[in-house]
This record gives sequence, C-alpha cells and structure tokens, in this order.
Amino acid sequence: MKLLVLLLLHLCLAATVRAQVRLHTPHVESQLYLGSGRHQPLVVGLGGSEGGNAWASSHWATTRNQLLAKGYAFLAIGYFGAPGTPDTLNKIAVEAVYQAIKAATKNPAVAAHRIALIGGSRGGDLALLLGSYYPDIDCVIALVPSHVVFPGHTAHFSTSLWTYQGRELPFVPVNEAAVPYLMKRDLRGAFTAMLQDTAAEKKAAIRVENIKGAVLLLSATADEISPSAPMCAKLMERLRQHRFPHEHHALVGSHAEPLKHFDLVFAFLEKNFPPG
Repeated sequence: MKLLVLLLLHLCLAATVRAQVRLHTPHVESQLYLGSGRHQPLVVGLGGSEGGNAWASSHWATTRNQLLAKGYAFLAIGYFGAPGTPDTLNKIAVEAVYQAIKAATKNPAVAAHRIALIGGSRGGDLALLLGSYYPDIDCVIALVPSHVVFPGHTAHFSTSLWTYQGRELPFVPVNEAAVPYLMKRDLRGAFTAMLQDTAAEKKAAIRVENIKGAVLLLSATADEISPSAPMCAKLMERLRQHRFPHEHHALVGSHAEPLKHFDLVFAFLEKNFPPG
C-alpha cells in the first residue's frame, strides 16, 4: 500500500511539472518551472539576504508545485550569492532582475503579459521596487519588507543596496544612534535608530503608489530583524493613493512568521491574479 501511495504521488508530480528551464540571464540566476497548461501566468520568487536562489531549493519545492498545480508558471530568481551573480548584497541592478523576468515571459507556455512577484525580506523590497518602476507588473506580494532603501551589506555601509539604470538609489544611512545596536547585533534596534533620520527616510522611500496592480503586505509584530509591522503601516499610508487592491496583515510572531501563512498568499493570488 505504501509503495502504491508513493507511486501515485510521483505520477501526480510528474503530471504537474512539465519542464524546468535554466535561463541565460546576465547577472541573475533564473530557473523557470512550467506546468502542463497553456498561457500560464508567471509568478516570480525573490529570496532575501540569505542569498543564492532560495526559491529553486528543495525547501520551496512544495510551494512551487502548489503554484504549478493551480495553473501558474514559476520563476525562481537568484540576484546575489548564486552562480553568475554579484557576491554581495550591494548595488544590485533592479533592471537586471526585470530583464530576467522578461526573458521568462518569452517562453511560449507563459502568458507574457501577466506577472506577479513574491519576495521575502530584502526580496520583498525588491518586489516593491520592481512594481514601482515597471508598469507591466500585475501583482506584488511582499513578506516583511522595508518601506525604504537601506545601505548595501558591506563593511562600510556607504553604498546603496539597489541601483536603477546605473545610478544608486537614495538610501537611509547608518547614523551614530545605530552604532551601539550594530555592535550588539540588534538589527531591529539599528534599523529603528537609522529611521530617526526622517529626511533620509523621505528621500529613500519606495514609491509603492506607482505600482500598477494589487499589493499584499505581510509583516511580523515581534520581528527581531526589522520593524516590519510599522514599516508596512507606512507603506499602506502611501498605498492609500493606490487605485488597485492592497492589503496588510500584521501577523503575531517573528521575522519568519509570514512564511507560515501562505494561505493568505494563495487567497490573494486567487482573488487578484487568478490563473484563468
């Protein structure tokens, strides 16, 4: 009986996944997963500061397969710390990631004009930036994101984490108030102190009101990495100008809490980015 169950599971997965295609995209590692349908809307997965291509790992295989079974194509993107990508999360070119997404839409099985993004932590920031710059992004889901651009992850913190069209994006710098928190590895305290620089915060804000599609934010009330709940509240203030659907769920728990609530992600996709 156990062997029969395993065989049936294998056959179901084989029916769901038709192809895995490694795309050749400059400065970005891209793995495209395709189901068996035609005109599959594209969902793009963007990892965080862990680096590599997190969404292509076995850890996310179940979630990928669930999306494929629902009728989506899935693109896993690594934008640093993966083969052919920058070594450090610093001065990452937003347009390089966008061009990788566009390369995936050229596959004949993909619905070229239907794109949704899912990003966690720094990947959430990237998803919001992509949506704010490119009007063909239909849906953005950001888990524990920031509302501003922060410095790149270097020893000196003197450069921006992101660039656009060859220019560094304005960022909130490390100030004196943040140094004691950094010394004791209190990241949330450091980010909170940095945001006391309200002039820099305003200049570095991600213009989420420019996104031409639905936006879902999931934050964590006891986030030990960043003040994600208050930062998402500030994003929602900007999204009040937004004529597309937008939601924020502040979940009780730590930085990883939203990863336990993909039911909210699937429900949001079904409502605002249905595969049909």
